[in-house]
Amino acid sequence: MTAARTTPPADRPPMGLRERKKIKTREAIRTATYALVAEQGYDATTIEQIAERAEVSPSTVFRYFPTKEDIVLTDEYDPVLLEELRARPADEPWTDSLRHVMRKAVGWGVDADPEASRLRTRLMVEVPAVRSRMMESMSVTGRMLCTVIAERTGRDPDDLEVRVWAMSLIGGLLETSLYWAENGHRENLADLVDRALTVLADGLPTKSA
Repeated sequence: MTAARTTPPADRPPMGLRERKKIKTREAIRTATYALVAEQGYDATTIEQIAERAEVSPSTVFRYFPTKEDIVLTDEYDPVLLEELRARPADEPWTDSLRHVMRKAVGWGVDADPEASRLRTRLMVEVPAVRSRMMESMSVTGRMLCTVIAERTGRDPDDLEVRVWAMSLIGGLLETSLYWAENGHRENLADLVDRALTVLADGLPTKSA
């Protein structure tokens, strides 16, 4: 949904040296990829070029990212989203909790690195392989959402209704990202996410004549 980031939010606990080194390597690989894609296009960019630009071996790139698409799309924030949703007040309507956390998640990515966010979503529009991989990745997020929605609603995460709502949200967020890119990234992404959540909560109104 948002730009892939490896730096945790500011309110996360500090990490050890080993974890910081891993994050530095991942960021170097991502930075190299974004720069090469901006210079010569996605299809022309190879893993070997990425490795050379990031000053690592191709095997290191593959160790961190199984595919080139994953370099663009991998998002480590799923566990953080789960924590944030569980931390919301128990008496808060769960759809309000979700709206609050989704807006926060957009800020983690877009506000921190707007250029990467625009490039990432543009590639989703232009490159079928990137879009397909994004759909796979977001389906995993959808299963995570089933768990937290079930907790907040007292339902089973495998209930049809829970699964339909969660995956409808995932589809809505994907389409929101595509819409944002297709329209030149002119609108505020957090506001677009709000609109998507409103449609899911209230249904699609009939347009006045």
